[in-house]
Amino acid sequence: MTALVDEYPHLGVEPVLRELNIPSSTYYRWRKAEREPYERRCQDTELTGRIRQVHEESGGIYGSPRVHAVLKRSRVHVGRKRVERLMREAGLAGISPRHPKGFTRRDPDADLAPDLGAA
Repeated sequence: MTALVDEYPHLGVEPVLRELNIPSSTYYRWRKAEREPYERRCQDTELTGRIRQVHEESGGIYGSPRVHAVLKRSRVHVGRKRVERLMREAGLAGISPRHPKGFTRRDPDADLAPDLGAA
């Protein structure tokens, strides 16, 4: 929305907002948030760095439950769901050894064993 106003400055802010049915207070709050990020967003940025570090130290294996446990042991007070969200936003995921990647496929060029002959 702010990009629209930036792209067409000759239209003016108020007429564009009126046409889009957006209160001017909302627009100015968005503008302020661009200049001065919320405290929560700053904390999330710092926390994402810590999560990325723990994830890399584990060799990319740890998922959100283990990352949360490591942070908790390090006396970082953060919720499990927040760790999940930040990992998802950062594109980090753990590896689960319990789930096989698929099933064995037969090589079409290989010779069949005698007991697997035509049935």
